[in-house]
Amino acid sequence: MTSVVPPVAAASISTASISTASVFTAADAADTLGESPWWDVGSGRLWWIDLRAPALRSLDAATGDVASWPMPSLVGAVVGRRAGGVVLALTDGIHGFDPVTGSLDRIATVDLPGPSMRLNDAKADTDGTLWFGAMRDFGADDSGGLWRLVPGGVPERVRSGVRVPNAIAFAPDGNLFFCDTKAGTIERAAPATGRLDWAPFAAPDVAPGAPDGAAVDAEGFLWNARWGGGALARIALDGTLDRLVPLPVTNPTSCAFGGAELATLYVTTARQGLCPERLAREPLAGALLALDVGVRGVPEPAFAG
Repeated sequence: MTSVVPPVAAASISTASISTASVFTAADAADTLGESPWWDVGSGRLWWIDLRAPALRSLDAATGDVASWPMPSLVGAVVGRRAGGVVLALTDGIHGFDPVTGSLDRIATVDLPGPSMRLNDAKADTDGTLWFGAMRDFGADDSGGLWRLVPGGVPERVRSGVRVPNAIAFAPDGNLFFCDTKAGTIERAAPATGRLDWAPFAAPDVAPGAPDGAAVDAEGFLWNARWGGGALARIALDGTLDRLVPLPVTNPTSCAFGGAELATLYVTTARQGLCPERLAREPLAGALLALDVGVRGVPEPAFAG
């Protein structure tokens, strides 16, 4: 991995909140829209996607080798599967994927409201239920929402009126985090209660940029990629900014803990929307980055379907 130096963080954030970290290039993937990193503890591999390519990618952390598989439609997320392989959120629904044979098998069809719809972001909870977002591409309107797929069941829409669903993550206590990137507020709910009573967790201005993908560390703090903000925000249990970690790219998209003892924070990034001049100044836009942020993560559950 190649070490890079992050830029100075936004001036609007107190310097007491800024935390420097060594940033490495784990894979120079040049993704148009890298997203959805998921660490497989058993195989020591990190899975992620380039939504626009569209492609599924995998990094062997021990060797640095990267494998890539083209996908038949826009791919919004990847999550591990208990039965082996991974599950993918493709335009027409949830599919299993076998990386050995390269074959896809449909698990569930998602009935989306109208054209230009796609899936976006996904995580499994400890019960193996898959939670995923759907949206009009580029967040063109608020016809998107949040869905869940219980193993053996059919997709159920649990939230409507969303433009860009993101930040799906589960805390150790089972709380579910979620945001509409366009609205900017990260919210929290407790699915174990049997109902989703959403409450604000972190305000839009908790950190520079807009909230994108997220991961939870072993202390229960939320790590959030800040699209347009060039940083990762670690948000405390009370929804305040614990620290801001600058990155050498404008648009980080998501993050996941992996590596030995889950001590490495992997970050996907994007080239989408950057002008040629900006891309020339950000050679690592689209790369898979890796950081040591001084805390460890928790294993991400896999889909049980």
